[in-house]
Amino acid sequence: MQQSDALFNWLQIQIVWDARPSDISAKDTVVFFETLLLEDYEIKELKMELRNQEYCISYKQEGKEHKVSFPKEQAEKLLKDITEEPKYNTCL
Repeated sequence: MQQSDALFNWLQIQIVWDARPSDISAKDTVVFFETLLLEDYEIKELKMELRNQEYCISYKQEGKEHKVSFPKEQAEKLLKDITEEPKYNTCL
C-alpha cells in the first residue's frame, strides 16, 4: 500500500470513529492503520484538523514534520456511506 493511500485510509476511518466512538470495528481499524504507518513508513504523531473544506494531516517521519491535505467531501465519504446504509445504523 502506498503511503498516501494509508494516510487517506487512516483519515477516513478516524473520521468514522470520531463520529461513532462506540464503533469498536472503527477503533480497531484506526489502530491497524496507525500500526501500518508506524511499521512500514515510520510515521508518528498523526494529527488531523479540518480547515475550511480540507482535512490536514500532520505527522512526523524520520524526525521531520510533514503535512498532507485531502478534500473534506472525499475524506468524509466513508462516514456518509456508513450512515446512509440502514444495516450499519443499529445501536452500537
